[in-house]
Formats: sequence, C-alpha cells, structure tokens
Amino acid sequence: MAGTATTTDRREHDEGNEDHGESRRTRGAYVYGIVPADVETDPEVRGLGDPPGEITVVRHGDVAALVSDLTIDRPLGTPEDLRTHAEILDATAAEVPVLPLRFGAVLTDTDAVSAELLAEHHDEFAAALTELEGKAEYIVKGRYDERAVLAEILSENGEAQRLRDAIRDKPEEATRNERIALGELIANTITAKREQDTRTTVAALEKLGLTVAEREPTHERDAVYVACLADTGAQADLENLVDDLAGRWGERVDLRLLGPLAAYDFVLTARQGG
Repeated sequence: MAGTATTTDRREHDEGNEDHGESRRTRGAYVYGIVPADVETDPEVRGLGDPPGEITVVRHGDVAALVSDLTIDRPLGTPEDLRTHAEILDATAAEVPVLPLRFGAVLTDTDAVSAELLAEHHDEFAAALTELEGKAEYIVKGRYDERAVLAEILSENGEAQRLRDAIRDKPEEATRNERIALGELIANTITAKREQDTRTTVAALEKLGLTVAEREPTHERDAVYVACLADTGAQADLENLVDDLAGRWGERVDLRLLGPLAAYDFVLTARQGG
C-alpha cells in the first residue's frame, strides 16, 4: 500500500497584525486522516482539544480530510489525545476507506489543509483510497497465560526443571545464580515459542490471501501480535481462523481479534514537516 500522507505543524506568527497573529498562534486545524470526498460526518462526534472540536470535512477534488479546530495551548500526546485520534480513525475505517495520518498533524487552518495537503497529494491519496476500498486492518493478538506457559516449559525442558528444583524452598540470596539462569532460560524459551506461534498465525492468514505485517511484542509474554489487511466483508472468516487457533492452543494463549481498524500498518505516512 503506497498512500503517502504528510504531517505538518505550522504554527505561524504574524507580528504585523496582533489579532491575526494571536489567532494563528493559538488555533490550528488538526488532521486525523484522508477519506473519499463524499464522506459525511456525525455532528455528535468530537475530536481533540478542551473543549473538544467538532469533526468536519475539508474537500478537494475526489479526496477529503477529517479535521477539527484545535486550540494550540498545550503539547499534544496525552493518553486521551492518542485514544481519541485512534477512535476517530477506527470508527471511520469501519464505514469507509481512510488513510490515517500520524498523530500530531496540525496545519494553520482549513485553507492550508486543502492547498498544502490535499491539493499537493491528491492523486496519491485517491489511488491509495481506491486500493483500500472495502478493506480494513485487523489485529490478531495473543498473550501466554503465565502459569500455563511456565508449566509447559518445565515439562519440556530438563534444565528448567533442574534449576527450579535447585531453588525450591531455598533462600533467594543462596540461589541467586540459579534464579538468574532460570529467568534467562524462560525468557529465551518464550521468545522461541513466540516466533513459532507467530509463524503459525502468519501462515494461516496468508492461506486466506491476506496481506500480513508482524508487529513488535509489547509485553514479555506476548505470543502473537500480527496485523492483516482484509475485506471487511470477510470478517467472519477471520473470526473463524482465530477461533480455530484459540482451540488448538487452549488455555496457554489468550487470543483476540481486534478490528476493523484504520490501516496503520499498510499505509505509508511520510515527510513529517516542522
């Protein structure tokens, strides 16, 4: 997927006109993503800011941007900001194709959104949206159950059993080396299991003809963290696949399917300006 989005932060100061300069310094147009020009927004949905701004559409030709008016009075990036950004994009992706912009895309005003973002990249955006038509990102994410995976490792690995027995009922200070060795062995074994279970998941997704992207684990017990681009109409097939894997792995992995989401892993957002 080759959609190219531009994120820009252009907080200009106009010293020649105090009122105009104050407006430029304190307000901007926050851009969430690029959508087809015929998209309509829900007037009840609110975006970033305090108070939150209404989500509106800025159109240019066949493409448009989802934006909200933003008071630039604090740095962006709180958990609530990030959550709001993602929720708006993911809700949109469930209905129409959307090219997500990186978090923090602020332009001076809606005229700049039209001229500097949409007009300059119109054809690229239009082509990428066509490719995304009817598709969304889904995440297959699993985490090992701690007790189950430790029992599995001890049953499979004689050295793990020996180290476990060596430290059982003994003071921590007297078994420091054994505890370190056991911790390293468990961590390395979980990494190997993650690689194997990820390969199994990727192979199953590819059998459905899906484009797949592996994500980096976010937790030491992550078993699987894989994104795929799929037709939203085929969601039931994905659900069946995840149910099948969950049945095979039993209690050792808590497996979930997340989506539909915006195609964060399959749309390139580039050229971050300042």
